[in-house]
Amino acid sequence: MKISTLALIGFGEAGTILGQELAARGIQVCCYDRLLDDASARAAMHDKALQHGVQPRDSMAAAVAGADVVMSAVTAGSALLVAIDVAQHLRAGQIFMDINSVAPATKQAAQQAIEACGAHYIDTAVMAPVPPQRLQVPMLLGGAHAAELAEALQALGMNVRAVAEQVGVASAIKMCRSIMIKGLEALTTECLSTARQYGAEEAVLASLHKSFPAMGWDAQFPHYLISRVAEHGRRRAEEMEEVARTAADVG
Repeated sequence: MKISTLALIGFGEAGTILGQELAARGIQVCCYDRLLDDASARAAMHDKALQHGVQPRDSMAAAVAGADVVMSAVTAGSALLVAIDVAQHLRAGQIFMDINSVAPATKQAAQQAIEACGAHYIDTAVMAPVPPQRLQVPMLLGGAHAAELAEALQALGMNVRAVAEQVGVASAIKMCRSIMIKGLEALTTECLSTARQYGAEEAVLASLHKSFPAMGWDAQFPHYLISRVAEHGRRRAEEMEEVARTAADVG
């Protein structure tokens, strides 16, 4: 498999970084974001794309036309609807790479829509925040063509690994990890917000550090956890709804 063109659906934090990095490696990258339909936000989004070496497109259909790989980088709440919409514009043989953090059942529903038109669906789990590691952020792939795509993406410098031929395993790994990671973020926010109201924040942090000295409670760790909630709270809330579905689907 050779990748020369890639379309991004969604040009937020993850899409912007991945698009910029791949464009710098010679890939022709274009994007479509729903903000391009918003008169008040269109100019800023258009300029942002160009500044990162990415060509903005006026519609989803225009973005995916001719792309070897279509990467969906939207929100958990929009992931399935976007897959269904994109499926109307895909041709047989195109790769649809779904990097959204959703439940295995949601990915499988998206797979049905994508593969009904002859395109190939790849379940993709992004296993760490994108900004620090950028193109080297670890990703797990699942699907019938996951191993083939992994090899092509590794050649571009991406840190990807195929974990299953079936859709759902990669996303299950991500969802189960999120129980711990997003849960820890939420617990930290609630714990320290409450402690601050009682003037007990420093004492609580000292106690946590004594119990778990390797975690960094006496340094930047709690600030980092809370900052992720503050910056991406809405997106995390949507992801945790998918985490709850993941748990409920297996009883």
